[in-house]
Amino acid sequence: MSVLAAQVLPARESVQRAFTRDYQKVRAETERLCEPLETDDYNMQSMADVSPPKWHLAHTTWFFENFVLAAFVPGYLPFHPKFGYLFNSYYQTVGAFHPRVQRALSRPTVAQVYEYRRHVDMRMRELLIRAEGEALQEIGARIELGLHHEQQHQELLLTDIKHVFASNPLRPAYHRAPRRQEGSTALGSTALRFLEYSGGLKQIGHDGAAFAYDNEMPRHPIYVAGYELASRLVSNGEFLRFIEAGGYRDSRHWLSEGWNAVNERGWSAPLYWERDETGAWQVMTLSGMAAIDEVEPVCHVSYFEADAYARWAGKRLPTEAEWELAVQALPIQGNFRESGRLHPQPAEKCASGGPAQMFGDVWEWTQSPYSAYPGYQPPTGSLGEYNGKFMCNQFVLRGGSCATPRSHMRATYRNFFTAADRWQFSGIRLAQDRPARSSQDQQAHNP
Repeated sequence: MSVLAAQVLPARESVQRAFTRDYQKVRAETERLCEPLETDDYNMQSMADVSPPKWHLAHTTWFFENFVLAAFVPGYLPFHPKFGYLFNSYYQTVGAFHPRVQRALSRPTVAQVYEYRRHVDMRMRELLIRAEGEALQEIGARIELGLHHEQQHQELLLTDIKHVFASNPLRPAYHRAPRRQEGSTALGSTALRFLEYSGGLKQIGHDGAAFAYDNEMPRHPIYVAGYELASRLVSNGEFLRFIEAGGYRDSRHWLSEGWNAVNERGWSAPLYWERDETGAWQVMTLSGMAAIDEVEPVCHVSYFEADAYARWAGKRLPTEAEWELAVQALPIQGNFRESGRLHPQPAEKCASGGPAQMFGDVWEWTQSPYSAYPGYQPPTGSLGEYNGKFMCNQFVLRGGSCATPRSHMRATYRNFFTAADRWQFSGIRLAQDRPARSSQDQQAHNP
């Protein structure tokens, strides 16, 4: 066997294994998430930021058709000549696209969208059987990106379904959540502790050794002062104290734009909170309406609300560097989508003595604007539009949520949304500058 053949054969086998093991698994999972839906649910859109499930199914398919099949299959003809216009999201270099606010269309039908998925999956399989030489590496890289892209849309699918169902007066349930096991390890009703972290010149960012999005790189030095991070997330009960103290009526706690949002949008509680006929707080979940559980993490708050709560509590939000440094030695485990709960859970004791709930449950707002790392270069071509073009007027969130696939999460993962966004599973972890002397109830925890 020649040297070239020895190099190509493992590459082909690796890509084909990725197809059979990962491609089929991720694509099937997207469709599994749609199984609880009725046909009428596939075309629902409750606001501009929400996309219908049918659109998510088609857009993730278009991604593979456009960035893999059209790029590597000579003379490839799209499944439908108008699908590129309907299901392109924002790629200006690819061509025109349908307005985001008008994605709820009666056609194509749900059946046609599933036929589209079957067609592209079949052509992807054919491509991998025939692919040879240097194209294999690039095909494999694009498949990997496409699968992570589809996992992002799996999370968006759940958050969008929740928003639409919450907008329906019938308050339909998407699924029946598994019963939570009660135990003695819940920390939600106990006082927060603050864990100390040392300052100095540190390293953050992805080293490029495995998959990561371009916005996570390059790994680079950054100076941080000593700081303290809360041992768990802010709970519903703690946020309720903020509400009862008039937090939504006191401008002193709010950034100017945040105070405008409170008044213009009528905010008086987190998204999906409402009072029942007795005046008790309830919250919409993917399992339907439920009473507020005070020990669960507060969820569906904007950056403005997270920042206002932190100011009211005499604390602040962490920077993304502080957050990442705190998790560099922690395993990536938590309440992810695989738990089947699709809802934040109370904190449990961390075996290492470190912070709890760093991964899963809710995306954690940081005070860091979403911008490029030093030395960042977006990829060339249309895929360069994936992240870099959004590095303006948004804030970074870290850690994943109860709707995030576990395999999609990394310590370096940078999510980002505008400051007023609330429909994502977003919550709060407090931080503070490290004082010259720590009180006795604070625990040193230097990474």
